[in-house]
Order: sequence, then C-alpha cells, then structure tokens
Amino acid sequence: MWRANWREELPATLTGRSWDVVIIGGGITGAGILLEAARQGLQALLVEQRDFAWGTSSRSSKLVHGGLRYIKEGKLLLTRDSVKERQNLLQEAPGLVDPQGFAFADYQNRKPGRRVFMAGLALYDLMAGQRTRRYYAPDDFLLLAPHIRRTELNGGMSYQDAKTDDARLVLRIVQEACDAGGVAVNYMVARQVLRTNGKVSGVELHDAISGTCHTVEAKVVINATGAWADRLRTHGANGQKLRPLRGSHLLLPAWRLPVAQAIGLMHPWDGRPVFMFPWEGVTLVGTTDVDHRADMQAEAAITPEETAYLMAAIEFQFPQLAITLDDILATYAGVRPVIDSGKADPSKEGRDHAVWLEDGLLTVTGGKLTTFRLIALDALKHAAPLLPGWQPALKPKPVFTPAPPLPASMPLTTRQRRRLQGRHGKQAAALIDASPVAELEAIPGTETLWAELRWAARSEAVLHLEDLLLRRTRLGLQLRGGGIELLPRIRAICQPELGWSDARWEEEQMSYLALWQRHYGLPPQTQIPDWRQSPSRHEPVQADRP
Repeated sequence: MWRANWREELPATLTGRSWDVVIIGGGITGAGILLEAARQGLQALLVEQRDFAWGTSSRSSKLVHGGLRYIKEGKLLLTRDSVKERQNLLQEAPGLVDPQGFAFADYQNRKPGRRVFMAGLALYDLMAGQRTRRYYAPDDFLLLAPHIRRTELNGGMSYQDAKTDDARLVLRIVQEACDAGGVAVNYMVARQVLRTNGKVSGVELHDAISGTCHTVEAKVVINATGAWADRLRTHGANGQKLRPLRGSHLLLPAWRLPVAQAIGLMHPWDGRPVFMFPWEGVTLVGTTDVDHRADMQAEAAITPEETAYLMAAIEFQFPQLAITLDDILATYAGVRPVIDSGKADPSKEGRDHAVWLEDGLLTVTGGKLTTFRLIALDALKHAAPLLPGWQPALKPKPVFTPAPPLPASMPLTTRQRRRLQGRHGKQAAALIDASPVAELEAIPGTETLWAELRWAARSEAVLHLEDLLLRRTRLGLQLRGGGIELLPRIRAICQPELGWSDARWEEEQMSYLALWQRHYGLPPQTQIPDWRQSPSRHEPVQADRP
C-alpha cells in the first residue's frame, strides 16, 4: 500500500539509504527479485520507467502453465520446473492463480493426434504428481465443448493448467516485497548505470512525474527490463542478444464466444497452438508469435495480419457462431524477451531465462511468467559474489503471505471473497471497509467490483488513468471502447481519491481514450485481410502496425 503523497517523500527515500541492490524493471522478473532480496534482508530498490507491469507482464496470455509444447522440444527440465511452480502458485494464491481446464479436439488427419497428445499429457501429469488427462468420445467431448466444429471429429482430450490476472500478480508481489522492507517506484527512469573505477556503483534516475533527477548508490545493479534489456547492456558484451517476439490477443464477450473450458487447437494455417478461454468475465483468444520490429519505446499493438490470423482460428474452431470483427471488445499485444538462437521460426525459439554479468551489470531476461520465483533466486545467486558478507539462503519459499479470512458479515459471494483475497492479500478487508455497500457489486460484463477502483485510486500508486483501467483493474480490456460508457461513474468514485482537478481528469481521460484506440482497439477494418482465405505464406504478420 502506498500512502497518500508518498511520492513527495521519494527524494529522501532514494538518497537517504545505502542500497545493496537496485533493480531496474517493474515486471514479473523485477518484482520477484525485489521480493526475494527484501526477504533476505537486503536494502533493495526497484525502479520502473513506466507503470508496474506496463510491459510484457500485463500483456501475457494470462496462463500459469507448465509449457506442454516444450515437452515436444525436449525441454523437460523447463517443463518440470514450470509444472512445479504452477502447482505451488495454485496452492499459495487461490483467487489470483486459478485452475483452468483445457479441451483439445482430435480431428481426422490433423496433428498431433490422440497417441502423441496423450503421451505428452501423461508426462505432464507425472511431473505434477496428479492425473488430469482424459480422452472423450465425440458425443461426450461435444458436451464439454458444444460449439466447436463437428466435421471429422474423432473425440477430444482434456487436461488441467492454470490462469491468472498477470498485472495483479505483479502488483501483489510488489506489495509483498514492500511489506518485507523493499521499495518500489513507478515512473522512475534509469538513465544510466554509474561506474567508479570500472565498477558499478549506482544508477542515475529521472522522475518522469516531477522531472527531478536522483543519483543513488548501490553495490549491485540488476537489469530486469525483459525485452528492453539490451538498452542498458554494454553492446551485448557476451555476444548474446534478445529477439523480441510479439504475441497478440483478442477479447470477446463471453456470451458471444461461450467457452466453459479453454479450447485449444493447432492453427489451420501453420499448425501453431492457439487457444480460447474464459478470463475475467470475457473470452480471451491468443496468441501469435512473430518478430517485433517496431519501436520498443512505443506500446505494441496487434497488426491487421495478426487479427486475421486469430479470426481464422476462431472461424475454424467455431464456424457455427459466425464471429465477426464487430464482436471484438478489445485487443492487446505484448513483446516477449526471448534469447536469440538464430532459428528461422520465432515459435521454435526457447523460453529459458538467461543471466549475464557484463561490465559489472547483472542482466536477467527471458524465461516464463510461471517460473518468476526460480528466475529471481537464480539472479540473486549470481549477485551474491558482488555482496561480500551476505550469506543468502536461496531456496524456494512461499511467495505470498496467507491472507486472513474476511468477516462473514461482508455482503460478498464465496467467489468474490476468494478473488479479493487472491488479488489483494491482507489489504482485502481494508478495501471492503473503504467502500460503500453499493460499490461491492460487480461492474457489468466483468468480475471486477466497483470497490476495487476506489481502492486502487486511493492506495495503489495510480499516477495516470491508464494505470487504473489497464493494470490495477482490467476494465480497458473487458469493456467495449475501453469502458468509455462507464467513465462518468468511474470519475465520480476515483477523482476525489486521486486528488485530480477537473482539468487533470479531462486531460487524463483524453490521453487514455487515444491510447486505447491506438493500441487496444482493432486496426482499421479495411486493412484486415480476409481470414477465410488461407495465405500462400503461413506467416501471420508482414509489417508492424503504425
């Protein structure tokens, strides 16, 4: 929880301590490192040039999964670690990380086929120490997925994975880290890494809100900026570099694309896995996997070609629903930090993380959302030699402090209680106490309570309207037009909490709606290719969206 006027205290906080570790990057990796460092007794500071989770960590596919496809690639250790971390998070954070059933139709003459898929699922279950896989005859499978294509259906498989709200996952980890003594600051730009006698000694920071600059000293500086990591590195000293890959998604109303389970398929154009699953009251469709050649300092956006690619997957799997572009509520695109191994097909690149110590700067990048805890521990293991006298105990421990039960008198369903405790931890009770009873209702079309808006505006370091609607809550993804029709009520709740003048609110609203239109809406429909015609080249994107 960030107190009112917390940013006014920043100059004294930043320069008044001798920092052991400064972490640059406020995504899942940086948040995980901050948490582990703070719990190890280190003086740890995290700075993020935009908002917490602004980059990849609010634009993922929202899945906490073991990486079933990595088994085929022989990445058994990565899959094993991911499956174990998935199980840990399911136990530690119910309501934030939740089980998600997957159904995969088995069609005649289409890969991977029953034998191969069930063999992979057997190994997947073995790693998790459970059995969730099952094969269904056609009629039984259609009960599980009633709207799918029926032509040449042999039956289908099902198995268990998990899903999350990725931005809320990051924020809760950051809050746990701050409770443990860490400090996290958004909209704080790391301009350059400072060196004394060739040794890293700190960071020069620029406050994007106040415009002031700060010089902070640190024994270790960790570059955890993900797909942006090469910007701080010294010409990629070890020769390895990143290959930014873009994954784009569509969001549709749950009533228009109704799926009780996640429905997976191999795309009819190129055989890549695509999925549709229920998420936060809507249906999410993803993902693409293409080289991202646009400006890394600009927000990523779906391209017309990617839109057609995902629409083709929907058309193939759900032909009877006749989904059109007008059904799409929103889109989003994220850039993944993938280590470049020179493979022609972006989808073939590995998802392992890497840790590089170059000219005193420790860079950690790559990896998966699911394994953030293991990545954080590995980064601190590499940092340990740079911290003389520090004797860490780098073994995985529970990420989250158990949230206390909410009073029975509160007018909430069991599902709402679980959800609030998962997302807000020990702050859940204070969130409810801070709001009128009328705000404990869900916003239509979503699972978000009005009360969550008030709490975020009051105590979750919201500095721009986009922080509130795209990351603290996900209303910008769940509601048509980014929630434009609800902005008057959102304003009535949040403007007093934020302390913004009428002029400031109008400016923020205008900026948010313009941002949403450019990066979260559809590309111009006249530019979107006809997805009913398979392209001669099975490549979903030819150019980045301007």
